[in-house]
Amino acid sequence: MNMTTLFPTYNRFPFEIISGSGVTITDQTGKQYLDLTSGIGVCNLGYNVKQLNEAVTAQLGQIWHTSNLYENHLQEAVAEKLVQGEDKVVFFCNSGTEANEAALKLARKATGKTKILSFNHSFHGRSTGSLSVTGNEQIKEGFGELLSDVTFMPYNDFQSLQAITEDYAAVIVEVVQGEGGMTAGEADWLEALDTECKDKGVLLIIDEVQSGMGRTGKLFAYQHYAMDPDIVTSAKGLANGIPVGAMIGKKELASAFSAGAHGTTFGGNPLAMAAANQVLTILDDEFLEAVTQKAALFWYYLEKDLANLAVVESLSGKGLMIGIHLAPELPVGNVIQALHQEGVLTLSAHGNTLRLLPPLVIKGADLIEASQKIKQVLQMSMVHQ
Repeated sequence: MNMTTLFPTYNRFPFEIISGSGVTITDQTGKQYLDLTSGIGVCNLGYNVKQLNEAVTAQLGQIWHTSNLYENHLQEAVAEKLVQGEDKVVFFCNSGTEANEAALKLARKATGKTKILSFNHSFHGRSTGSLSVTGNEQIKEGFGELLSDVTFMPYNDFQSLQAITEDYAAVIVEVVQGEGGMTAGEADWLEALDTECKDKGVLLIIDEVQSGMGRTGKLFAYQHYAMDPDIVTSAKGLANGIPVGAMIGKKELASAFSAGAHGTTFGGNPLAMAAANQVLTILDDEFLEAVTQKAALFWYYLEKDLANLAVVESLSGKGLMIGIHLAPELPVGNVIQALHQEGVLTLSAHGNTLRLLPPLVIKGADLIEASQKIKQVLQMSMVHQ
């Protein structure tokens, strides 16, 4: 397929996904795939979900868009489900990048300070502000000077915490670094980071764009730990594929975002809110417990099937957010394409990592099959080396 009228910003695989049901998607030739990507952590509830289709279709028949100059009961309903009874408020936007942009602006305005601390191999988005706090130099090349006053430190490193001083407006961190290699933060380090921020009067921003919405068995990954972030950002799985982002902040920060301080044309639109409201209804305690059980099953089989393979260096991640770190002699891109042939969709991440983000509704039998197919492809790659 020769898409000559598009900017060449993506290296695309040579097939088009045209339909999906549950955890199975179908390309233009009729070939079916077991999806272990969720559209990069977006379609957590799978595809063609009856409750979501009905909620969005009902809203389509009423109104698609109103400006944010008017009351919006759907925004209120979704916000209440996101704050989970805590004394917090929500700003809706259209993406994770926008949510992180809002978080950076809020942190600077609320504190009157400009310095931000982030971590190596982090990913927070591609706009000027969010790219400035992303710890990947390669994707910053050619764009000129970005935000000043941003410091990067090693992730999961206690010495990094010594860099946090009262001069900083905020620290931004992922509980699990997704693009950065599916690296999970260690509990004692994450909790020490939280404590250090509070001791120094620095706001803690947790980017839950990829790790949130039930991916680790909690609504947000930070809820596994003794952490109390000032700001949390969310997107991806929040509306299961309709573009949406959310910034959740402690209520005392609300005055810094008074009328006119920040805004969005499409953020919190009725279609996105109808979908998000339904997603959050589905993500109840019973659903999240099932995710925890599925994750334990998948980890068991992945460790059993892959840990002893010469081309697998290690496994990392948390919940259904998993990285398989491959030996340098086996490029992850080759594995992804070999898995396509076997009818399995996967992703890559930093460090020659095979990234798995299966829909949270996936059944245990599909996870076992996925583990076995990955094993077979890796074994074949060893034979061909």
